[in-house]
Amino acid sequence: MVVLKNLSDYGKNFQSKVIYSLLKSPKFLRNVYDLLDYEDFDNQSHKWVVQNILKYYEKYSAPPTLEVLKVEYQKVENDVLKASIKENLREIFAFSGSGDLDYIENTFFEFCTNQKLKNALLESVDLLKTGEYEVIRNKIDNALKSGQKQDIGHNYKEETENRYRDNRDIIPTPWGDINDLLQGGLGNGDLGIIFGNPGGGKSWMLVELGAYAVKMGYNVLHFTLELSEKYVGRRYDAHFPEIPVTQVKNHQDKIEEILKGLKGNLIIKEFPPKRANINTLEIYYQKCIDINLKPDLILVDYLDLLSNLDKSIKDKKEKIDDVYIDAKGLAKELDIPMWSVSQVNRAGAQDDVIEGDKAAGSYDKLMIADFLGSLSRKRKDKVEGTGRFHIMKNRYGIDGITFGVNTDLSIGKFKFCEFNEEEYYKQQQQQQQQQNNKVTNREKQTLKEKYFDFINEDES
Repeated sequence: MVVLKNLSDYGKNFQSKVIYSLLKSPKFLRNVYDLLDYEDFDNQSHKWVVQNILKYYEKYSAPPTLEVLKVEYQKVENDVLKASIKENLREIFAFSGSGDLDYIENTFFEFCTNQKLKNALLESVDLLKTGEYEVIRNKIDNALKSGQKQDIGHNYKEETENRYRDNRDIIPTPWGDINDLLQGGLGNGDLGIIFGNPGGGKSWMLVELGAYAVKMGYNVLHFTLELSEKYVGRRYDAHFPEIPVTQVKNHQDKIEEILKGLKGNLIIKEFPPKRANINTLEIYYQKCIDINLKPDLILVDYLDLLSNLDKSIKDKKEKIDDVYIDAKGLAKELDIPMWSVSQVNRAGAQDDVIEGDKAAGSYDKLMIADFLGSLSRKRKDKVEGTGRFHIMKNRYGIDGITFGVNTDLSIGKFKFCEFNEEEYYKQQQQQQQQQNNKVTNREKQTLKEKYFDFINEDES
């Protein structure tokens, strides 16, 4: 395949037709505006015209008319250039009615995108020497994205039917109550976060989310930055056949038989904490596509352990904000849902119901997510297999409600149930009162000894 490296290779007439389309087709000018470089054109008069097109469009968002060009033409002081501009404008407008303008526009658009990528690669040479790989990747990504034709968006008045057509591809959760609130489940481009105290079971919730999606035929990509990928795999081994995770090694034959019947696929990938970022996850997502295993759902355990892309940010909270914004951006760009978990602060770890103000790190990360839930399990809950799941935020329905949860963390099962908040706090108050009134045998003995000491002192 022959690749034309410079615009001069296409010939003078091709360039004249390109300029004609820039002047007469606002749509074409919009599409190539951020790609257009007047220096790519051959002669000075063509460069002058394109430069004035860009200047006018930047201010008025429209191509200049012939009258505008005539006014600008009068300002040119170089007589030779002035004569050349006049002659070339005559040639440019002579191509009115040419039947190949669609081809010219598409070919020029392709040339511009290739030039943008070539320039990004050339600029990356020096960056490669200094090892600035993230900057290189961003340059390449921006070059590739600049070649995407613009989508004007949703035309409100003309797309009523499309607005009510269900275009939201959802992946249900294992929990019917949560699906009801999410209008079926988490959808394409959505970010869902589950908050919880350390050891409360939030990572197990990710396992149940992933396992349920796999059973329904979806491909799941589970990133782990805290636990090893083999141990996360054993958690799935425990969940599917409902065998405690401490016993799965004795039931490998049964587990393998169950796995044969799963409709979807599961990839578990481990990265060290703070050694991976959002770009790392995206690269691995693309690797899955390369082996014909396109993920439908991404799980991240957990986002706070990713490194942020912008190295100029020094504040810890701003770094976390940056990670969450990038995560939401990746979910939207890949057009698939993403679930993650996060810690609560020390105060939140003591709460019966965890509210949004108890999120660890930056409070701003709550703003970017589409769904926020919190799992609260105190010491007594861990013994009795209970807990509370509170809906902190929900873009698709009501929030502020709390469910009771029955848990089995040996296999990662969570069953939602009704939660009577008034009755719960009444029982908590009664138990606390009983605890306060309870006198241990040791305390009784101490009081008895003090009493006799007091009597003896009084008698003496």
